[in-house]
Amino acid sequence: MKAKDIMEVVCQSITHSDTIKTAIRKMLCSRGAEGITRVRGLHVVDDDGQLIGMLSMINILKAVHPNYMELGEDLSAFTWDGMLETLVKKIADMPVSNIMSKTTLYVEENAPLMKCLDILLKHNVRRLPVVNGQNQVIGIIHIRDLYNVVIKTLLDDEWGGK
Repeated sequence: MKAKDIMEVVCQSITHSDTIKTAIRKMLCSRGAEGITRVRGLHVVDDDGQLIGMLSMINILKAVHPNYMELGEDLSAFTWDGMLETLVKKIADMPVSNIMSKTTLYVEENAPLMKCLDILLKHNVRRLPVVNGQNQVIGIIHIRDLYNVVIKTLLDDEWGGK
């Protein structure tokens, strides 16, 4: 099987100039194959539709997490009730390009599944864009999609080949 055989077709992209608030709206509106809202990250494209990065829940949460909190000590005395909400409002109109991951890992649509798994595991990521011959994102493979191939392969006989 190839990447295109298990990818989820993408219907939504985030542009580098979208605000974080707009990006979150797009993430909430994106639905998986089962119709369930479950998008925790989306790819980011430039004005020509070319892949330039990814935006995930982690990127957004890190954007509201003060740098001094990363010092490793208990700095809870420097927090206050409502701090998270205050910082969230401050980043609402910030462009996605300020916080997105600029590493653009991807696979071509005809890539073998082992290549997809290799990239996901080596780079410790959970989603991998799939691009066509024009380097435009046409789908995404989640780590769970590859795990589902493992399950189907192992249990196909027990499930009657379904």
